[in-house]
Amino acid sequence: MAVKRLESENYKILARNWRYSRAEIDIIAKQEDILVFIEVKTRTSEYYGKPEDAVSSYKEGLILDAAQRYMEQIGHDWEIRFDIISIIVTASGDLKKLDHYQDAFF
Repeated sequence: MAVKRLESENYKILARNWRYSRAEIDIIAKQEDILVFIEVKTRTSEYYGKPEDAVSSYKEGLILDAAQRYMEQIGHDWEIRFDIISIIVTASGDLKKLDHYQDAFF
């Protein structure tokens, strides 16, 4: 769902579930000249809070470490951004709500 939304907004998907050490970046994409690292959080309700609230400062640190490693590997030389995509699905897995928070942290 997140990838489809990003592609519909003209993002170029570079990697999915990219891992480095203990960290995983759900989606790495490029929007024009910006390298975007995207954390996706999915829930079936907001009973215990919004999905995007589950991205802790610890998780942000892991994503930053992995992002730095990815940038080293590709010879990064352009702007970066960290986004969160928050998804609420029904019990059967149908999309109920999808929010894309650009520049969500760092």
